[in-house]
Amino acid sequence: MAKIHFKYGAMNSGKSDTLIKTAYNYEERGLKVIVIKPGIDTKGDNMVVARGGHKRTVDIMAPESLNLEKEVLKHKDIACVLVDEAQFLTQKQISQLFRLAKEHDISVICYGLRADFQTQLFPGSERLFEIADNIEKLPTMCFCGSQAEFNTRKVNGKYVFKGDQVAIENGADIVYDSLCGRCYVREGGTI
Repeated sequence: MAKIHFKYGAMNSGKSDTLIKTAYNYEERGLKVIVIKPGIDTKGDNMVVARGGHKRTVDIMAPESLNLEKEVLKHKDIACVLVDEAQFLTQKQISQLFRLAKEHDISVICYGLRADFQTQLFPGSERLFEIADNIEKLPTMCFCGSQAEFNTRKVNGKYVFKGDQVAIENGADIVYDSLCGRCYVREGGTI
């Protein structure tokens, strides 16, 4: 029976890079993959873009209303579904991915963030923690050298800890990175 996996990490932990390498490994063996990205993630347009410069075309851009189970099943002989930025999917869509694994025997590997810049779980991540067969943390480092756990948002060069959960591109200079707990609190984050 196929499984659903959640590989999560703070910003800059190599999630997209790992997805691109995983797709390559499947295809090198002659196995077909489908790459999904939530429609809300406009960064990179229809591409998964890794920090190191690697890119991969997305097969399905998923608006919140899209039934992922039905959409993936339109394709034949799929060995694995790879999802970038899975935290932006709805809980219903995560359940649809679960059914792909359990009812249709298609492996699903989701990559995403655990929590936002205010330490709140994303709905998609919350559902993955509830139902994923395997959960793996991808580590990354804080600027101080400790392991980073918390995502942060900078607007015009300053850390902010208030605002909408999702702000990808809205005209301001928005940058995301990750900090350890000590640095998160030092910069003004509250727990």
